[in-house]
Amino acid sequence: MATPLSAAKALSALRAEGVKVVEVPGWRTRNRNHKGAWGPVHGVMIHHTVTKGSAATVRICRDGHSSLPGPLCHGVITKDGQVHLVGWGRANHAGLGDDDVLRAAITERKLPADNEANTDGNARFYGFECENLGDGKDPWPAAQVEAIVRASAALCRAHGWGEDGDTSVIGHAEWQPGKVDPKGISGGMPGIRERVAERLKHPASWSPGGTSTYTVRTGDTLWSIAVHQLGDGSRYAEIKTLNNLRSDALRVGQKLKLPKK
Repeated sequence: MATPLSAAKALSALRAEGVKVVEVPGWRTRNRNHKGAWGPVHGVMIHHTVTKGSAATVRICRDGHSSLPGPLCHGVITKDGQVHLVGWGRANHAGLGDDDVLRAAITERKLPADNEANTDGNARFYGFECENLGDGKDPWPAAQVEAIVRASAALCRAHGWGEDGDTSVIGHAEWQPGKVDPKGISGGMPGIRERVAERLKHPASWSPGGTSTYTVRTGDTLWSIAVHQLGDGSRYAEIKTLNNLRSDALRVGQKLKLPKK
């Protein structure tokens, strides 16, 4: 049985894994513990939000709405690869799901089909909501997917999960009948689990494929560096995340780590 991490230990684990964390004010004590159990925890659950716009998404996940009070997760993973912590403790993210799936997560074996809704998932899983419309067309930027992998790996590593083949990271669709999220990620949840398992073979500071170093020149921007060095301007967010930059501002002579091309 796994006791949930304290807010401080979770934050430390996320940062050690290279996750770019945004602490939303009050997150450490924002929860639904007065409504039911929080723990033991047995895994990490990934969702999509069906929303557009980072600020609005974070606000909804923090506050909830009239029919479902917040927090609606522990962390919101926005398209730029940042993880916004909005609550810690019981959160309204998982709902009722299949006890057979829970047993599979606990024993880290192949997940069965979810065909029942008889078990309280809000007590048993950490939850990350990911900014995406969930229509199968809205893109999942590489920086966002990498943040999902790193955040999931951080919590798995802290608990010692994943040593026997990690099914401790599941999608909402694998837990609750009728759900489809997270929809549209390349490789689906099996691909996410494969990447989490690979991370757990390495130290928390590991970056896939290694990195190179670039020295900022006059006129450079994160976008232009991504275009000329990586061949894709949209990968500027990966550079920003990899270097833990809090803004897009650069200075001449600054050394940046670049992800694999």
